[in-house]
Amino acid sequence: MGRWHRLAEPMGLLYGDAAVAAVRQGMALWLMGGAVAFSFVRLIEGAQVSAPLPVGDVPADWQSVLGRLVAPVPDAGLPAGAQVMGILNATPDSFSDGGQHDTREAAVRAGRAMAEAGCRVLDIGGESTRPGSVVITPAQEWERVGPVIKGLRQEVPQVALSVDTRNSLVMERALEAGVAVINDVTALQHDARALPLLAEHDCGIVLMHMRGTPQTMEQYAVYSDVACEVVRELGARVEAAEAAGIARKRLMVDPGFGFAKTAAQNVELLRRCLLLANLGCRVVFALSRKRMIGDMTGEATPAARDAGTQAASLQAMPLGQPVLRVHDVPGMVQALRVWQALYAAKA
Repeated sequence: MGRWHRLAEPMGLLYGDAAVAAVRQGMALWLMGGAVAFSFVRLIEGAQVSAPLPVGDVPADWQSVLGRLVAPVPDAGLPAGAQVMGILNATPDSFSDGGQHDTREAAVRAGRAMAEAGCRVLDIGGESTRPGSVVITPAQEWERVGPVIKGLRQEVPQVALSVDTRNSLVMERALEAGVAVINDVTALQHDARALPLLAEHDCGIVLMHMRGTPQTMEQYAVYSDVACEVVRELGARVEAAEAAGIARKRLMVDPGFGFAKTAAQNVELLRRCLLLANLGCRVVFALSRKRMIGDMTGEATPAARDAGTQAASLQAMPLGQPVLRVHDVPGMVQALRVWQALYAAKA
C-alpha cells in the first residue's frame, strides 16, 4: 500500500478561542492549515487502529504522517477559502434536475442566479452519472455543455467554471473554452488520453472515488473499512496523476458519496471524512440531494433534500478549503456563512 498503509485520523476538534489556546499550549494542531484544530489522533496501520492519542504523544516515527494533516491545502485553481460549487446539469436525465437546464439560455440564466447568490464556482455536466444512466458519446456530451460554457464565460466571467466529464474530447474543448477545472467521476481512469492531456495544462482537477462504472458500481460496494479504503484508493489515483506529470497542488479529491457505496457505508464515510486530510489535497463534497440524504431523512423527493444536504455538507468545513457542490446555492451559502460566523475566525 506504500505511503497510504499508514493513516492518521484527526479527532477532538476545537474551534475559536479554545483552538487558539490549545495550539499555543502545544495541545492541538491546526488541521490542513485552516481555522479548526485537532487535539487527538488515531493511528491506523493496515487494519490496525490505535486508541485516540493526544497529538503531543504521537511517536516520532509517525510524525511525517501527522504532518500530512497539518500542511495547508493548495487552492487547486479555484478561489481561496471554502467555496460553494453550483451544479448545472445540461442533461435530460439527471436524477434531480434533468431537463431544467438543457438549453443554453436556461443554463446561463441559472448560472447567473447562482453567481448572484454568492457562488464563485459552477460545475457544468452533460452526461448523467446516476446509477443505471444511459451512456452518450463524447460528441453528444460536448453539444450539450459547449454552448453553456461559452455563454457563462460571457455572462459571468468572474465565476470559475468546472466541467463534469470523463471524456478527453470534452476536457480538451472545455479547456480551450476557458474552463478552470476538470471534474472526473472516474479519477482519470475512463479515458486513456485524459492523464497525458491534463499533464499538458495547468487546470485544477477533481479525482472522485468510484469502483466500476455508473452502470456497474453497485456490485462493487464491498469494503472492510470504507473510510480507510476510499482514502487509500484515492491516494493511488493521486500518485497516478503525479506520475503522469500533474502537480499535486492542482489536485482535489472527492470521496464519491453514493458511488459504489451502500447507505450504511455512505454514513460511515461521512462520519469519518476527516481521514481525507491524509491526502493533502483540497476536498470536494458532492452530497447534494443524493439518495443517502433521503435514506437519513426519510425524504423520497430529491428536490426536497436541500436542508439535509446542507447539514451533511458542513461536515467538510474543518478540511481546510472545502468545495461544497450543491444544487441549492442560496441555501448552502447561508449555511456556510453561519458556520463561518460561529467557528472560522482565529482569535
